[in-house]
Parts: sequence; C-alpha cells; structure tokens
Amino acid sequence: MIQQTMSILLLGGFLIMASCSSTKKIPETVAFVDLNKYSGKWYEIASYPQRFQKGCEYTTAEYRLGEKEMVVVENRCKRNGKISSIQGKASVVPNSGNAKLKVSFFWPFKGDYWIIDLAEDYRYAVVSSPGQDYLWILSRSPQMEEDTLKEILERLKAKGFDLSKLQYTRQ
Repeated sequence: MIQQTMSILLLGGFLIMASCSSTKKIPETVAFVDLNKYSGKWYEIASYPQRFQKGCEYTTAEYRLGEKEMVVVENRCKRNGKISSIQGKASVVPNSGNAKLKVSFFWPFKGDYWIIDLAEDYRYAVVSSPGQDYLWILSRSPQMEEDTLKEILERLKAKGFDLSKLQYTRQ
C-alpha cells in the first residue's frame, strides 16, 4: 500500500512538472490522429527515464475509447517480478486533430501527451510534451525494426531531442 501511494505521489509530481514550461523547442504534433486506429496495445521501445517508471520492464500502454470522447489509458510494467499497473483517462485538446491529449491518472493532476510522430499504418508512435521533458517511442510489437528506429531517432535529433537521455526498454 505504501509503495502504491508513493507511486501515485511521484506520478502526480511528474504530471505537474510535465505541464510546466521549458526553454526547449516546442515540438510539433502530427496533423491528425484517428483515435480508433490509435486504440489498442502499444509496447514501449525507449523513453526518457521517469521516476514513476523506475525498475519497470516489459512496459505497455493500452488505449481504448471511453464515454464522452474520453480515452481510457492503462499503463503496465513488470517491476521486481510483479505486474504494476495504473489506469487513467485522457481528453482531447480541442482543435488539435486529436494529436494533443491531457492525461490524468488521478484527479486533479493532468499532463500533456503530444503525439509528435506516427506511422501511417499506426505501427509506431512517438509521444512527448511541449517542453520535451519526456519522450516515449511506442510500437505495436515488442521489438521495432532497426531501420525504423534509426529513422525515428534521426527525426527526433533534428527536432532537438537529447538522444543521450533515451533508455531502451526490455521487452
């Protein structure tokens, strides 16, 4: 119970920090996201390390459309041999082409979830924030083709992301 409470507090702190402005270049989002196609299971390929994910491996995120244009989010990982999960809700930022979401894992804290790169066939996605404070590379499969990952990394570098901070996720 204490560990779960600490995880929730850390997540709340993360969401507050992620919403704060930064001097980094604000990334552009993709023009449009079809939330029906985006729904489903995603595997984390790499990310900027976050305190609330410390010790996580086999990390996934699952999205499904909920009521009143909400997106239900369930993040899972294996930590110390046990499955850890948290469920939240996301709302679409108006006039963003569904590429900007506000995610909350517990009220009243919300964080920015910006889809900044997305395959035409929705086989991969890259998510960040206005201040580039976090970064997730997601794939529909547990492993990503090396050439695809290399192309994504080149685009991220061109957008000003610090690739030395990326941590690759064990799947």
